[in-house]
Amino acid sequence: MPTKQTGRKRLFVFHGDRLLVRSAGGKTAIPDAGDLSALKQGFLRTHYLETFGGAASHAVDAGAVQSVPEGLSFEELRPLLGLLDEVDFSLAGRAFQVLYWDRTHRFCGRCGSPTGQKSDELAKECPQCGLVAYPVITPAIIVAVTRGREILLARARRFTGTFYSVLAGFVEPGETFEECVAREVREEAGVDIENIRYFGSQPWPFPHSLMVGFTADYAGGEIVAEEAEIIDARWFRADALPEIPRIGSIARRLIDWFVERSR
Repeated sequence: MPTKQTGRKRLFVFHGDRLLVRSAGGKTAIPDAGDLSALKQGFLRTHYLETFGGAASHAVDAGAVQSVPEGLSFEELRPLLGLLDEVDFSLAGRAFQVLYWDRTHRFCGRCGSPTGQKSDELAKECPQCGLVAYPVITPAIIVAVTRGREILLARARRFTGTFYSVLAGFVEPGETFEECVAREVREEAGVDIENIRYFGSQPWPFPHSLMVGFTADYAGGEIVAEEAEIIDARWFRADALPEIPRIGSIARRLIDWFVERSR
């Protein structure tokens, strides 16, 4: 992990869980150095992320900064999906995860002592007992279950809108991804699946997940939605889909894959 960066810098500045963005002409972007010059005195801490396009990217905790120059605002990260440039959203997500880890690992989880930042890698180290804590990554699966020319979609209680999406869930200790896929589908929709295949993955910084995508074929059973988590679940044809997730998410990529395959 580099400890000093030179040249151009791009700062992904967060106040709590909100990212600082610039909005103009219907476009949303990460502020440039000039936009941030008046804010830097209030920054609490900075973490180097990576160098991309000749500019070193940093995650920044804005601390108590609340007032910002005209044209800038702190916005929740999730609604920025599809509005920010794809690379910028990915870096912003990484920045959020690093800052979330930094805030929640100030003390050792084993002995309770204040932790310190390691100089040679992105990690916290306890000066008392030596425990090293790396940024947390929580694996989760997301799966497109198909039955011929139909796809299984559900409306979860946690969704803020009325859209339907593919099923997803967190991997439990001692569980493989494939076991998790089969269990989550059975628990949430009551059906069995087969031919589980890897599709792709996407970092999902809400707050620190890694979404691992799969496809699977229906193998039997009737849909019985798990009432605690699912409002409704049913089979949909590609030409009669309900409202679905926005472009940019792996959920949408899975649904788009199904639609393309159904043509």
